[in-house]
Amino acid sequence: MPSQFIIELTVLILAIFVGFEVISKVPTLLHTPLMSGTNAIHGIVLVGAIIVAGLPGQAWWVRVVSLAAVALGTMNVVGGFVVTDRMLEMFKRKPGEADEPSRRD
Repeated sequence: MPSQFIIELTVLILAIFVGFEVISKVPTLLHTPLMSGTNAIHGIVLVGAIIVAGLPGQAWWVRVVSLAAVALGTMNVVGGFVVTDRMLEMFKRKPGEADEPSRRD
């Protein structure tokens, strides 16, 4: 019977291949909205890292890795929302812009 580490490593490698195949099939125009939509998932990962960091009886290196995960996860979530905000700004109308372009005959 294979060890738990081998099983987890196999799942990780398969997830990498499946993720690459799924993302490579997404059209280029949909990459930004897709990445903006994953901010909620990144927020859940951030909550998990905070929970692990707060567990009692952890080794010092687990706390260091947890702190790094929280810091990097926070930067990822904030950056994702900044990119989403900039993307949505492109679709807002300018103050002097009319509803329909005027036609000059």
